[in-house]
Amino acid sequence: MILDTLDNFDKYVALNPLFPEVAAYLKNNNLAAHALGQELIIDEELFVNYCEVKGKTLEEAKVETHNKMIDIQIPVSSSETMGFTPRKNLPDVAYDAEKDISFYDGAAEKYVTVNPGEFIIFFPQDGHAPCISESKEFVKVIFKIKA
Repeated sequence: MILDTLDNFDKYVALNPLFPEVAAYLKNNNLAAHALGQELIIDEELFVNYCEVKGKTLEEAKVETHNKMIDIQIPVSSSETMGFTPRKNLPDVAYDAEKDISFYDGAAEKYVTVNPGEFIIFFPQDGHAPCISESKEFVKVIFKIKA
């Protein structure tokens, strides 16, 4: 897991061959003014979801993991708290290969708040519980990058 400001995203481009494309996209697009929906950047290897999500309580937020994709999550209209548990500390559960997701019962081990202007990266080894917020609904951007 990595948490930093969008101004520093360029410092992380060496971590994945598709991260330079994300950096270029961030420089050339106004995330806050973009319409909701999905935009393919490089086929199924790199795409971005602009979504309005419902805020959840700590108890409602489920820890999830992905096997094939890296998430870069960026809250746009409100701060968002996200849970974190290393995957090695999570039990074996069913995996939905079509949606590339596993869900886990119970609370995350740690929580961090991500503000607009910041990003958080979750790799396949990072269990995360997103969308925790006092806002009933808020806009966020999620880049999905092939791991």
